[in-house]
Amino acid sequence: MYTLVKILCSAVVIGIVTEVARRFPSYGGIIAALPLVSILSIIWLTVQSESSEHIQRFTVGVIVGLPATMFMLFVIYMAMKSSIHIVLAIGLGAVSWAVFLGVQKAIASMFNFSI
Repeated sequence: MYTLVKILCSAVVIGIVTEVARRFPSYGGIIAALPLVSILSIIWLTVQSESSEHIQRFTVGVIVGLPATMFMLFVIYMAMKSSIHIVLAIGLGAVSWAVFLGVQKAIASMFNFSI
């Protein structure tokens, strides 16, 4: 039952953001750029009584993933600007995200920094 409540609340947030984006694309993008998923996840983890340390590790994971996510969005933007079909643009973005994370992890390991 709890999982259903999480899914429904999260879906409502996504629905609202999508409706705002449909009517006002720039504002929808700004709202979508908010860390809504991260905030919802932190709330759900807290409600599920996860430890503060666990939530802190989650937050660090979000921070580590930000550069790759920004790069992915840039690739999708450039692909669509070049008239590449949305499905292919998203695919290119997803691949670029994974490659970026791999490179980021390799660089971090060169400096003995664990991600």
